[in-house]
Amino acid sequence: MIKSMTGYGKAVVETETGRTTVEIRSVNHRYGEVFVKMPRSFLAFENDVRKAVGDRLKRGKIEVFVQREEGTAGQHRPLVNVGLARAYREAFDHLRTELGIYDPVTLPLILSQKDVLASHEEGVDEDMLRGEILQAVRGAVEAIDSMRVREGEALLADLTERRQTLATLIGRVAERAPAVIAEYAQKLRERLAQLLADTALDEARLAQEVALLADRCDVTEELVRFRSHLIQFDETIALAEPVGRKLDFLMQELNREVNTIGSKANDAGMAAIVVELKAELEKIREQVQNIE
Repeated sequence: MIKSMTGYGKAVVETETGRTTVEIRSVNHRYGEVFVKMPRSFLAFENDVRKAVGDRLKRGKIEVFVQREEGTAGQHRPLVNVGLARAYREAFDHLRTELGIYDPVTLPLILSQKDVLASHEEGVDEDMLRGEILQAVRGAVEAIDSMRVREGEALLADLTERRQTLATLIGRVAERAPAVIAEYAQKLRERLAQLLADTALDEARLAQEVALLADRCDVTEELVRFRSHLIQFDETIALAEPVGRKLDFLMQELNREVNTIGSKANDAGMAAIVVELKAELEKIREQVQNIE
């Protein structure tokens, strides 16, 4: 199945313990890399999040953003250390007496002292919290995957059309190849006739020269391999798995065959077709870079 590597997905899970928001975005990348950004208090869940994403999204640079708003069951409540507050009060009263200072010891002064007030989070079960986070992650993965599939369908339509263009162009190469030899033989015959004037033309020697050129310009093997790669291309885009790397490899092989044909072509017409082939292959290669 053709999937794009670019996409965005978001999911929100709300329970009495809080609201979890997960956003995922992905861009093109040679390999599959998952980057997770979440509150430090959730770092214990990072590997679970990474695995949930990586099991579904195989390729691309994937960024996962996890946010959490605590609900009534997970709020931070102030915790007062009364014993410590009383000790501070006694210490301040003692200082007032010793130093002869009669300013009152106020409540804000006592509360501002270290550890008199502490924040206490009412217990939220860790497994429950992990489940809520992973539920949001799976929802976001589903959303981004659906988007990547839709973009993949558009890519598939474009690739299919361009593949037909390649088949048409390589057909023109196959048609042109025999004509190149025939035209060369005719031009060589005419040139020799002019040079030799009334001298008889050595047909055997002419045939030998034409045969040597035909051997140098023969692109039969390249045509066979090119068409074989096109068949592999068709088979690959029909696979129900990530195919981006396989298609990228096939593009390299197709381009190699075209380069060889171009180096063998001793003909302006053939060279023009090769230029068209290279241009079309480059457009396909750019599209393949977007495929998972």
